[in-house]
Amino acid sequence: MFAQDYMLKSVMVKGEISNLKKHGSGHIYFSLKDEGALISCVMFAGNARNLKIELADGMEAICEGSVEVYQRDGKYQLYVKNIKKEGRGSLAEEFEKLKEKLAEMGLFAPEYKTEIPKHPKTVGIVTAPSGAAVRDIIQISKRRDPYVQLILYPALVQGEAAPESIIKGINALERYGVDVMIVGRGGGSMEDLWAFNDERVAQAIFDCSVPVISAVGHETDVTIADFVADLRAPTPSAAAELAVARVADTIEHLDELERRLKKNMQRALNDRRLKTEHYASILKNKSPQGRIRAYRDRAISAEDRLERNMNAKLVFAKHRYDVLLEKMKYISPLKRLGGGYVYASGEDGRGVMSAAGLKEGSSINLRFSDGLVKALVKEVNMQESGSHGR
Repeated sequence: MFAQDYMLKSVMVKGEISNLKKHGSGHIYFSLKDEGALISCVMFAGNARNLKIELADGMEAICEGSVEVYQRDGKYQLYVKNIKKEGRGSLAEEFEKLKEKLAEMGLFAPEYKTEIPKHPKTVGIVTAPSGAAVRDIIQISKRRDPYVQLILYPALVQGEAAPESIIKGINALERYGVDVMIVGRGGGSMEDLWAFNDERVAQAIFDCSVPVISAVGHETDVTIADFVADLRAPTPSAAAELAVARVADTIEHLDELERRLKKNMQRALNDRRLKTEHYASILKNKSPQGRIRAYRDRAISAEDRLERNMNAKLVFAKHRYDVLLEKMKYISPLKRLGGGYVYASGEDGRGVMSAAGLKEGSSINLRFSDGLVKALVKEVNMQESGSHGR
């Protein structure tokens, strides 16, 4: 019937794009919806390469193509050949309006955000009790820190009752006194994540005294909760890594701190030891005993210098004495006496230098080289000019 219906070969459907997925092969899968209906769509890579616009969730568009049955799933879908942008979808417009409103109210201001604790003992989780999101959070948290306590509040995360359920979960875990809180869910379409774009949920996150990490959908999904939360995680798994520190990292950090502390203490002890030795040396030199010892050392040194100087002078004086002695020996009268000369002296011991100083009857001493003779002057003959006498 579908293959034979001429009208279904070329149709144009207007609606809002949601649940957009771009496959690695180049195919594009999405849903086209309005307030009362939804149809699955696929655009193959050959047609997708000719697109002039960038598709996004919330975009309102007119899709042209054919309606056929996908036999494997047994359902009909729209095979899109061309897309024209019609305008922004209602959900996207509502999202932007609420985002602008809350930003003006200051709910996104960084000064109101609380720092996530580095080593929490209890972690609260507001999410669906089943599914990949909660499993990933639990597994990663326990792997990083087996001792952390996880408190799960099983909340509705999709549908009309979801906002109220999420708010109750935030309030309950705040009263319990957890250290940090993860609020989120797994991926889905914009409609599936809409509970986290609710203004009441945003206000509850802002008013919460416990630091909140938002973990909604995949990395490309953005909700109002992400802007209000103290920290945004791209996925629930990433939220667990941001909330729970690795015990191994903590132990390694403590070991490093211990090594630094020991090194600094050893350096400080060495510095103190050197200073103590320096001050002890100063004190030793300035003490009375030290001064006496210094004076004694200087006195000994001066004594040594004096002794050396005296010895040097004695050596020099002895040498000079020997030289003078040799000179005296050379000019000594005794030396001349050996050549037949005598030395005459009076009774008073003074040398007789002239015959005029002698009188008859006076005594004189005659010094020969081999002895002394006492003589009596019998006669004095003065030497005349040009003649000799005795």
